[in-house]
Amino acid sequence: MYSSLVRLQNTFGFFTSVVFAVAALVALTDFITPRAPNVITLKTTSLSVVKGRPHYYSSKKEEYALIKFSLEADLSSLFTWNTKQVFVYVTAEWPASGDNSTNEAIIWDQIITAPSADHLSNLTPTAKKKLIKSAAGKSIDPSRGRISVKNQRYKYQITHPSGRIAGTSDVVLKLHYNVQPWVGLLTWNQNADFWKWKQLKGDRSRKFSLPAIKAKAGTKN
Repeated sequence: MYSSLVRLQNTFGFFTSVVFAVAALVALTDFITPRAPNVITLKTTSLSVVKGRPHYYSSKKEEYALIKFSLEADLSSLFTWNTKQVFVYVTAEWPASGDNSTNEAIIWDQIITAPSADHLSNLTPTAKKKLIKSAAGKSIDPSRGRISVKNQRYKYQITHPSGRIAGTSDVVLKLHYNVQPWVGLLTWNQNADFWKWKQLKGDRSRKFSLPAIKAKAGTKN
């Protein structure tokens, strides 16, 4: 006959197999849920390039760009009952000289949690309490994925290893997202449609050029 220890091991093994099977099924539900994120507006509202120390720990003065922008996007289809949070960020991209590569720098980011993950938000106690209360009883809240910001201030300045960035041309802003599920794989922007998952549309602004040092431009691209 089996000893108590063997029975316990068998029970634990069976329980583990069931948990993994359920987790796999939960992860697979993401692939049968349609995704159709789109960007309605993404444009610059203010551009400037200054020379100085972009960070307190910078050892030398260099040119760095400051970009403000407006963004309106609908990422609500990325939120399902298995979504923990969505990491959204905007980058500035421009061709690198001498090769076919691209320079890329993040200028703004935001973490959007699902109602079931609000307790993980890095918020003040009062703000967190209001957020949890508003999400009571909801596993999915599509409004969380709707972003609307106007003349949004940058979070991060743009620099270049050469120390020069003024006058850079063919710069575009691009929206990115990263879906972090409770169970399953992390997913990023798609380059093409995949079954029920659609490519992010309108994720790029028009091309623009960075102004000369200390010059400012209120262009709308």
